[in-house]
Amino acid sequence: MTRGTVDRPLLAVLRGERRDPPPVWLMRQAGRYLPEYRALRAEKGGFLELVHDSAAAAEVTLQPIRRFGFDGAILFSDILVIPHALGQELTFEAGEGPRLAPPLVDTSLAALKAVPGRLEPVYETVRRVAAALPPQTTFLGFAGSPWTVATYMVAGQGSKEQAEARRYAYRDPAGFGAIIDAIADATVDYLSGQIDAGVDAVQLFDSWSGSLAPREFERWVIAPTARIVERLRALHPDTPIIGFPKGAGAKLPAYAAETRVSAIGLDETVDPDWADRVLPQHLPVQGNLDPLALIAGGRALEEAVAAIRWAFPARPHVFNLGHGILPDASIAHVERLLDLVRS
Repeated sequence: MTRGTVDRPLLAVLRGERRDPPPVWLMRQAGRYLPEYRALRAEKGGFLELVHDSAAAAEVTLQPIRRFGFDGAILFSDILVIPHALGQELTFEAGEGPRLAPPLVDTSLAALKAVPGRLEPVYETVRRVAAALPPQTTFLGFAGSPWTVATYMVAGQGSKEQAEARRYAYRDPAGFGAIIDAIADATVDYLSGQIDAGVDAVQLFDSWSGSLAPREFERWVIAPTARIVERLRALHPDTPIIGFPKGAGAKLPAYAAETRVSAIGLDETVDPDWADRVLPQHLPVQGNLDPLALIAGGRALEEAVAAIRWAFPARPHVFNLGHGILPDASIAHVERLLDLVRS
């Protein structure tokens, strides 16, 4: 499915074209800081119920576009729909986050029975959003990268320093590799399905990549991401792929060169001047305002935005946060951010 040939500034930048001012969207821009989201969440009940209600998930995806006019809409879903489709049971407990059962630290991958139909509501959400978006708005799909998704599948929940998954990978690299391969295979199919349903570009979130030692980073972050990019690009050669390896730090140049992602997301700990010097020339970058600078507002926000804008004098750049927008973000500060970026 395509949405025509109208100019989309964000999509143009992801394909290597510089735009001034840069296009802007914010990670987690559809979420708890918006009163319209909180009202819909209260009506629908739990988070997973909202994700599985395609009409409601489409509405959540569209809410920040209506309010702010961002250049990109990000699909409202969750990275853990993949383990759910691979056969783990997924629940969200209030105040405690997601739970997956059975955790693979106690159960073999072979014991799971895949339920790919669990992804159908996501594809329907994509179709609904694609039909409703303003033509100039780029529609972004996403998935979690294999390492980050595996950390939840192994431990059954978010875990401090991802210790369970790291131990598993050292103790049984073949067994852990099988988990990574299963996630990668499912991710290619999942992202391909999103593209077929109407997204313009996709992002791979590796939120926990910074917890790995260099050799492990190469094995469990770079290598599987490179396989996903290669396979997805063979299926959809014109669809940009953003890689976001949070916490990668000095390993960013290797990640960019070896995964061959179309664009790379920078978290807030990365010096943007350094990134502009060391990353491949002309590779589009995304980021990397500290979410707490957005919370602070005022002069702190103004100076941080200016520093990022000046750091990329010639490189294609998508303005974004270095991670997700926080629930206590001020709508007035988001409006001010847009004024600063676009002025």
